[in-house]
Amino acid sequence: MIIVKRTCCSFLSALLLTLMTSSCYAQQPVAEKEIDPTLTEVWEPEPRVVQSGETHTPPSDAIILLGDDGLGAWQAAYSDEAAGWDYSDGTMTVVKGKGDIKTKQKFTDVQLHIEWRSPQTIEGEGQGRGNSGVFFQEIYEIQILDSYQNRTYSNGQAGAIYKQHMPLVNAMNPTSEWEVYDIIFTAPRFNKDGVKISSAYVTVIHNGVVIHNHQEIYGTTEYRGWPKNSAHGAGSIKLQDHGNPVQFRNIWVREL
Repeated sequence: MIIVKRTCCSFLSALLLTLMTSSCYAQQPVAEKEIDPTLTEVWEPEPRVVQSGETHTPPSDAIILLGDDGLGAWQAAYSDEAAGWDYSDGTMTVVKGKGDIKTKQKFTDVQLHIEWRSPQTIEGEGQGRGNSGVFFQEIYEIQILDSYQNRTYSNGQAGAIYKQHMPLVNAMNPTSEWEVYDIIFTAPRFNKDGVKISSAYVTVIHNGVVIHNHQEIYGTTEYRGWPKNSAHGAGSIKLQDHGNPVQFRNIWVREL
């Protein structure tokens, strides 16, 4: 009996050591370039389709980011150069290869109104059709995409908190029509040691339909891998050049 007990103890010790060793290996960091982006795509369920739509004029205390004054509120996202997108008659259009643009002013908690329209010549499919994005503090993305009768992964379609939360419904208008986002963004908070003590939250209304209701944002909205939560302060609102000539108009923001 003593031999049996010692054998069992030895076996359990060896098993425990194996599990601990495996766990250590499992926790080793993986280079982002080695992470398959499809691991964070969610295809089911697919948000049901609803239809609605209306536009809005800016309130009296709004900061106008795009109106009759051209691109004065914007600059290149990764340099001090002027924004290189086209502007005509109140409408701004992405110019492929000119890069992302961002607001010169930085914000924390805001109410944002933005109107956008996919290219009128329908080309590509999935993520390749009418792709752009609006980023809060330059790192938290609400997806812009032509999701009218255009299937893609649900947490990457129009209105998604990119790769984190699919919209509650698909409220897209037909491609030829303008889309309207009204977004309330609450910025994350960090303590003096750089530790996140409160997540970012967002409420998104797409064409008059609530598609996110005070939804938590877990961290940066990554294409590959999982959210990150490095400490930061106020940041610009950024618009993405994804290679498609998406149009924008009537952009304004209110600080909360």
